[in-house]
Amino acid sequence: MRGRPGPPRARSGERTGATALLHGELPAVDPRRRAVRGRAGHHRRAGRRPAHDQHRRLRGGGARSRDARRSHLRTARRRVAPALPSRWRTRRRSRRRTRGRFEVTDFLERRAIISGIGQSKIGRRLGRSAVDLTVEAGLAAIADAGLTRDDIDGLATYPGGGMGGEAFAGPTSPEVQDAMRLKLNWHDGGGEGPGQIRAVFAACLAVAAGLARHVLVYRTVTESTAQGSGGRQGIGGAVSGGGRIPRFSGSFQWMLPFGAVSAANWLALVATRRMHEFGLRRDQLAWIALNGRANAARNPIAVYRDPMTLDDYMAVRMVTTPLCLYDCDAPCDGSTAVVVSHADYAPDAPNPACHVNAIGTALRGRPSWDQFDDMTTMAARDAAASMWKRTDLRPADVDTAQLYDGFSIITMVWLEELGFCGKGESGAFVDGGRSIALDGPLALNTSGGQLSAGRLHGFGLLHEACVQLRGQGGERQIPRQPEVAVVANGGGPIAGSMLLTRGAG
Repeated sequence: MRGRPGPPRARSGERTGATALLHGELPAVDPRRRAVRGRAGHHRRAGRRPAHDQHRRLRGGGARSRDARRSHLRTARRRVAPALPSRWRTRRRSRRRTRGRFEVTDFLERRAIISGIGQSKIGRRLGRSAVDLTVEAGLAAIADAGLTRDDIDGLATYPGGGMGGEAFAGPTSPEVQDAMRLKLNWHDGGGEGPGQIRAVFAACLAVAAGLARHVLVYRTVTESTAQGSGGRQGIGGAVSGGGRIPRFSGSFQWMLPFGAVSAANWLALVATRRMHEFGLRRDQLAWIALNGRANAARNPIAVYRDPMTLDDYMAVRMVTTPLCLYDCDAPCDGSTAVVVSHADYAPDAPNPACHVNAIGTALRGRPSWDQFDDMTTMAARDAAASMWKRTDLRPADVDTAQLYDGFSIITMVWLEELGFCGKGESGAFVDGGRSIALDGPLALNTSGGQLSAGRLHGFGLLHEACVQLRGQGGERQIPRQPEVAVVANGGGPIAGSMLLTRGAG
């Protein structure tokens, strides 16, 4: 008699005694194992390993011993003394957990100072080479820091080669290294980053990381001479006035046919929108230029020092409505250099050190000149917000503001985004000039800014911030000794900002 059929015979590779499952059917899980898996999932979601995890890291762990490899347990390893000298050792970065992510509380930029500053001769159509101007400014900055060329082991510049033509870009870092015979451990040059002084930000981080100890950072332009030779530098290195204009791609292909290839065209859109949204008037915008010219009259190296009145401003020709000639910065030839050093050099510096307190580098909006998500602001919004998150200082603590004024409307936006006045209130804030004068609550662009002192692409403003913090401004020195300065550079799609504080001297 045939008996009841037994269990199916196991196939090759199949566990014997296992219950056959239909396709797609999940096996049953022991309740005890389900509880363990549930606790493990809870620990993973909480960001820590469960206590029973065989791969957990024991205290002081790191290396595996030969015996531990069999059970996959991490064992404590012997702490090895660092090979770097004590002055180069950095503390472990302190972090605290906030809503599932780590927030850095040890800000690397605070390990850097500006120990030296220098400028070449600055003027219109000087007819000197960019390398010559750079060497003059660099040697002045090195001497001002109490150093020699042998002490400089880092070099940085903006924007580096291949961007905007030689008159705009200036000499590359390899060219300057060769001309000055520098022995470098680190060098940098590039145009992509948070504004023109991105090279200074990079130098601060290089010093903090121990890649260099004293970094020479420079910015050189010869745009005035280039224009005087019959050409005008345009976007991407295009040359007008008889030169060949290259084929454009991307967004520029929609602008070039209409002649909209100047930043004045694009920033006029911002000015027009702010006039519509907030009621900004041209006679209010004028005070950025008028204040700059009044300060430039006290600056012996400013490009334009002749007095300017409100009537002069209102009568001058338009460039792109509503921006007139005096709303646009002045092309010039010149070089500015600073030395970024490690903060432990501050006691040995011959001049009061300017300590880097915070930098702002964020970019969250669209990187476009004419298609911002909000046409009343620019990248200044993101840079300013990220800077204030990295410091305990507040806008009320700032004594002087050196704000980018490639066009006057950029300065108005910076005033609001940095918190010196409310949104849409910059017109009323600057009206009459009292609030931004040398002896006012917020001394603005005390050298004359780029509108009158010359277009040095933000580096002139950084130089002036250091001059004021040191108390070396001469006739244009702020009456009260400033302790905190903010420097903001860039406009349109990229921007950066930094806070400097006065050191003991």
